[in-house]
Amino acid sequence: MSTATTSKEKVAQVILPSELLAHWQGHRTLTRKVIEAFPDKDFFEFSIGGMRPFSKMVDELLSIAGPGIQEIVTGKAVAFTEEVAHGNSKTKVLELWDKTTEDINANWSKIGVEKFHDTIKLFGEYEGTILSSIQYFIDNEIHHRGQGYVYLRSLGIEPPMFYDRTEA
Repeated sequence: MSTATTSKEKVAQVILPSELLAHWQGHRTLTRKVIEAFPDKDFFEFSIGGMRPFSKMVDELLSIAGPGIQEIVTGKAVAFTEEVAHGNSKTKVLELWDKTTEDINANWSKIGVEKFHDTIKLFGEYEGTILSSIQYFIDNEIHHRGQGYVYLRSLGIEPPMFYDRTEA
């Protein structure tokens, strides 16, 4: 399925940037609840079927969201790395999660609505529009959060309700 527009198409705005941000931050709120639901040891060590521990998936999310938005705003490419300095402390991971949320909020208004269809090469590697990059950030988070749900259920822990995106 191609979602590309042609030069002959008129672009009608279906969602406002502020609504897209609220949508993404709702997902981030839910993912934070999933992180909180893990026992500390299992967050860093538990895995199923050769998949990474959930902490490694969260490292990836942290490595994409904040640096990705920063790059979108500044235009300065940074190399992608999944190394996150948290010292295997879930408390530190949550602090980094909250800091990333603040960074996203602080930078969001710097992305003009006219820029969302501009083509970029994120992390110097991944070409797409600003919008498609942000959609990837959200989709990737949903994907990994789903893996976190499977882990929690296999540990006998009831995960947060998938639709509860309200602040705790």
